[in-house]
Amino acid sequence: MEHFKQQIQKTKTEILLLEHQLREMRIHSKKKNIVVAVLLVIGGLYVINHCDFLAVFARSPETVHHKLTWQADRLVSMESWIDQADYLSFNVSYQLLAGVLPTQQKYLSVGLSSVKRKKGSYLVPTLKSIFSQSSPEERSFMVVVVLLADFDVSWRVDTVKEIKSAFASELEQGHLLVIHVPQDWYPPITGLKRNFNDAPERVTFRSKQNLDYSALIHYCAGLGRYYLQLEDDVFSAKNFLTTIKKRVEEQEGKKSTWATLEFSALGYIGKLYKSAHLPLLARFLFIFYQEMPCDWLMNHFREVMTQKETILFKPSLFQHMGTFSSFQGTYNKLKDKDFEEDIYTNPSAEVYSDMSTYQKHFPKLAWDAGEGFFWGRTPEKGNYLTVVFTEPTVVTGIFVETGSGGKDILESGEVEMGHNVVATDKEKSCTEFESVGAFENGKFKMQELDKKYSSASSCLKIKITATQKDWLIITKIRITTKPTLPHQ
Repeated sequence: MEHFKQQIQKTKTEILLLEHQLREMRIHSKKKNIVVAVLLVIGGLYVINHCDFLAVFARSPETVHHKLTWQADRLVSMESWIDQADYLSFNVSYQLLAGVLPTQQKYLSVGLSSVKRKKGSYLVPTLKSIFSQSSPEERSFMVVVVLLADFDVSWRVDTVKEIKSAFASELEQGHLLVIHVPQDWYPPITGLKRNFNDAPERVTFRSKQNLDYSALIHYCAGLGRYYLQLEDDVFSAKNFLTTIKKRVEEQEGKKSTWATLEFSALGYIGKLYKSAHLPLLARFLFIFYQEMPCDWLMNHFREVMTQKETILFKPSLFQHMGTFSSFQGTYNKLKDKDFEEDIYTNPSAEVYSDMSTYQKHFPKLAWDAGEGFFWGRTPEKGNYLTVVFTEPTVVTGIFVETGSGGKDILESGEVEMGHNVVATDKEKSCTEFESVGAFENGKFKMQELDKKYSSASSCLKIKITATQKDWLIITKIRITTKPTLPHQ
């Protein structure tokens, strides 16, 4: 009897265990079915988004009717650890609307994003300025990438036609690319947080602009060793690439950390990055796209990359030309006071004068970029202002401007170039000087000096050749030097 009870109990236990196993199997089966279903949904979405065959049915009329778009391959920078290791995957679908991808990395890629404006367009004049202010050799060292970021198909079609008409050779030679990113790549741009109490329209505008720049920057990551961010309504200084190359070399020579070099004080204009940092910057703008404007995010990125202070070079290489903003066509009068259209490559130098200085208008202010100037009291015959270059320089052009409002103009003077630097207790100068020309109406301008004076000079002197009653203002001294272009 006792044995029978034990058998019954054992059988009950086995039945309970079997029921438990059956329940576990049913639960596991349900979970498995759910997992399979989820995987099927994800796989389907992936196929829909990435299969060219299915995408044909979802393409806009622009692709079918105007045949302007085709998928573009992005040159990936081999220096980018974030892309190589596939951290924070960043899959953007690009359409190449015009141009031929360069076969090798350039020295500089230049990126600008453009949208339809309510009042006019500055895109073509901006591109004309970039190319016309660069020599043929400089153009061969850069590629300009234009992101047409508006979702208006007809505007994109018309803009591409205009660009093709105006820049046929640049497109053919791989100096200019025009791209677009489809709208379905963008995350939500409406109903976002209203940080800083901005109006909803303003939040949408600046958030989309961050996303535009994010996609543009990501595309340019492997196109050049350095990347320059511009806007679509700027005017470029002459030979800006040569100046940028020189400034980069100076900065690299300091052996200090830098993430951003600034060649304009305005907005998101004239900001230079190392291409190795672009994948990070693109993700940074994407992640925080709804938090604040792009120029504010840019400052935070610089600090995150351990560059504490702004590195701003003068004179500025880019000027804001737009009168009306791309945001609702509002009036925009922003101008960079340190911009000089005919950019001069004033090298590092010390400046001395034997004229008495009025207040704080020191001699060096005439040499440095900006609104400063030298103001000397009662100049006499034989007085001078001498610029002593840090390194001997082959000077190709000189421009000197004096006076203000028709007063305090240099009435009689000449410019001399010098060699063999000597130093005294008070200043430096050169032992040998040679006159290159005289002032006319308070100004001196001469080009192609290197054809006559081919050797490097160490000094430039402005010499007073007659005493005058009025004081003297030297507004600016600007020189051009023999350019050295980068290796690709």
